[in-house]
Amino acid sequence: MPVAVVTDSSAYLPDGFASRHAVHVVPLHVLIDDCSGLDGVDIGPAEVAAALSGRRAVTTSRPNPEEFAQLYRKLLDEGADGIVSVHLSRELSGTWESACLAAREIGADVVRVVDSRTAVMGLGFAVLRAAAAAGSGATVAAVEAVAAEAAARTRTFFVVETLEYLRRGGRIGPAAAFLGTALAVKPVLHVKDGHIVPLEKVRTTTRAVTRLVDLAEAAAVDTGAEAVELAVHHLAAHERAVELATRLDERISPSSGCVVSELGGAIGAHTGPGMLAVVICPTDG
Repeated sequence: MPVAVVTDSSAYLPDGFASRHAVHVVPLHVLIDDCSGLDGVDIGPAEVAAALSGRRAVTTSRPNPEEFAQLYRKLLDEGADGIVSVHLSRELSGTWESACLAAREIGADVVRVVDSRTAVMGLGFAVLRAAAAAGSGATVAAVEAVAAEAAARTRTFFVVETLEYLRRGGRIGPAAAFLGTALAVKPVLHVKDGHIVPLEKVRTTTRAVTRLVDLAEAAAVDTGAEAVELAVHHLAAHERAVELATRLDERISPSSGCVVSELGGAIGAHTGPGMLAVVICPTDG
């Protein structure tokens, strides 16, 4: 294990992917009313969706620096020559900052921290590329570069039932939230330069799914890549997510298939139930 790869739970890697690719995941913290737990460990998607639907307070917080430092020390003690730690956009969370503080304590020459400038499988694909590079014997600097390049080339589009959750969490401006709810539309958003940015609006969920497919297809062409990897995320919308994944597979070719992963509290608390997202990542250099 010359280089170890670390990420946080906001990547929402599909079940089994982290262990299969030797990726180490530090969970964010989720608070439902007065009950605190670790994202994906103590509190899963079903609990988050039920709490939000029941109008209970759901908030999130970053891992503290010591949680990262403990993992970094453990990996180095187990034989890692270096660590590349790839995280959720610093514009959306303080997780990156916590990782940086821990890296300074351990040694910045040993631990490289990457701000992915994105989230969910936009982050996840970057992490998996980094893990593949590490597995092939790449240096710390090379693994860091692979993660940064892959993250920069991903495109993420998503639709929410309402912008209210994003507004409450401070992830989007109040004017945009008012516009979305006042017109009773389904807001389509994307991640740009690390921020969540409104893209357009549609009137129905059916049209929103169609628009996500269209946007993903256009983005796949724009990458100029020979093939792309695809991911679909959802919160309490499994059937629509499967439908979206099927349509993406039919429309975007060649692709290496489309993985489906449900969100937990780290992201789901800010998007609400019914959220659908698609992530596109080029597979070539």
